Amino acid sequence: MTLYAKLNEEFSHNFLGYSAIAMIVSTCLGGIAIMTSLMHGHGALQMFLVFISVAICSAHNASILTVQKPSVVFHLFTASVLINTLLIIGNSI
Repeated sequence: MTLYAKLNEEFSHNFLGYSAIAMIVSTCLGGIAIMTSLMHGHGALQMFLVFISVAICSAHNASILTVQKPSVVFHLFTASVLINTLLIIGNSI
């Protein structure tokens, strides 16, 4: 069993607790990603990066609030963490 499958199974098993933590983590990373994007100005590229970050964080939070399947929430959480981390790293260089 891969690490991703184990994490998905653990997330599904303790869905309620992990959902609250995941919402906080996703939102905080999104805020940091937006901050680092806007540190370079407010042009079209920066606004596009802000849009990407807001869209993925909103999709993840909406999946929790609309009580989607745990696997859907976990996939969106993973996507949110990866995308926002890439934005943070890309804007920090």
